Amino acid sequence: MSGNAITLWALVVPLIGAVGIALAHKRPNLREAVTLSAAGLLFVLVLSLYPQVQAGERPGLILTHVMPGLDLAFEVEPLGMLFALVASFLWIVTSIYSIGYMRAHGESHQTRFYVCFAVALSSTIGVAFAANMFTLFVFYEVLTLSTYPLVTHSGSDEARRAGRVYLGVLLGTSIGLLLVAIIWTWSLTGTLDFTEGGILRGEASPMLIGVLYAMYVFGIGKAALMPFHRWLPAAMVAPTPVSALLHAVAVVKAGVFAILKVSIYVFGVDYLKEIGAGTWLVYVAGATVIIASLVALSKDNLKARLAYSTVSQLAYVVIAAAVLTPLSVMGATLHIVAHAFGKITLFFAAGSIYTAAHKTEVSQLNGIGRRMPWTMAAFAVGALSMVGLPPTFGFVSKWYILLGALETEQLVVVGVIFASTLLNAAYFLPIVYAAFFRPIPAEAHDAGHGSHGEAPLAMVAALVVTALGTVVLFLLPDLSIPLARQLAEVAP
Repeated sequence: MSGNAITLWALVVPLIGAVGIALAHKRPNLREAVTLSAAGLLFVLVLSLYPQVQAGERPGLILTHVMPGLDLAFEVEPLGMLFALVASFLWIVTSIYSIGYMRAHGESHQTRFYVCFAVALSSTIGVAFAANMFTLFVFYEVLTLSTYPLVTHSGSDEARRAGRVYLGVLLGTSIGLLLVAIIWTWSLTGTLDFTEGGILRGEASPMLIGVLYAMYVFGIGKAALMPFHRWLPAAMVAPTPVSALLHAVAVVKAGVFAILKVSIYVFGVDYLKEIGAGTWLVYVAGATVIIASLVALSKDNLKARLAYSTVSQLAYVVIAAAVLTPLSVMGATLHIVAHAFGKITLFFAAGSIYTAAHKTEVSQLNGIGRRMPWTMAAFAVGALSMVGLPPTFGFVSKWYILLGALETEQLVVVGVIFASTLLNAAYFLPIVYAAFFRPIPAEAHDAGHGSHGEAPLAMVAALVVTALGTVVLFLLPDLSIPLARQLAEVAP
């Protein structure tokens, strides 16, 4: 099968899976088998494109001509390849976890859940493989709409309020800023194609280009840069597998991926550096890193702490993009991968704790590592990756970001990285210490929670796989670094 055909099938397979899931709604075992089959087949398809992209080929296709010069088109380049590999692999793991979670909690509307999940993954692949800004925007919006039913899954008043915030922020920023920026770009250049070196050089004054860049950055609300971050903590009312989808597999990654792609292929890293258009973004992203870390430190609810940690960690990718060097572009690319594996592990662990022990607060986790050693050991690995310590992949991505900042003597970025590393350690490592080294409170025994064990096997297996993944990526960096290096070579 040609690379062009594989690209098309990678978009279609999740949609076929969604139809199969819907048809099997009365047979849970078959429904979940279809989910796992679609996820596995998608990963195989995406993985089969890897050798071609690594060899410098760019498989793709034009799905339809919208108007002269504007196509719904796809092309697989290194950044999209890496994003699609991560998303498709984590769909398999998240599906396994979801089966254990949804059954353990007896969740209603499980068929709708799996259908929306599959559509969201198809949208994610569309974002990853988009050949132009128009295609990316279409699938970006479909991703928002397909994940809305997941955010409001419980149907409670709190969930509906969260859903309104979710749609309000994401659609408001994308239509009010991103769409306007796309139309403006089209009017200036007559094209929206992603092009090495960018398409905007010489098309407007540096000041107008700077304004346009700001519209793109803030219009991509899924990146959760402050002040457009409220949708992310609000969405934590959703079931844990949805939180994993939002934070690790699809939604936020689509946001930082889009900012990185726009910086490289629409504006051009060299051009942004030449006109100084990214300078302000260093300070906005740096402030987001520090402020979100401080808020996370103040949160006792575990999922809320993880949510604000995500806001902070996403800003690492943005600040790395704003440094505008090949090394920082590599760091930004690798941090998308590192955060995906580390943060999904942490959310999986939070869901397992809630399922087995009915605990939701950090202050309730004393001694829980003795009852749930696999879960909390995996949590410790995810925490180390977020802090940026070896032997986890978070160390590698932060190292490249730091090297890029030192190369350009951007001491503000260096200071942000060091300060946030200390803050990350302050709000993650005490959880690990308390889980393993503090005694189980007497009231936990009295409430009947002192004798619980691990969550269902499917959930524990999934979080162990993702924890191992972040260590394996550290030990075998050639699994991801060649694509990031290839992207860095075209960034200037």
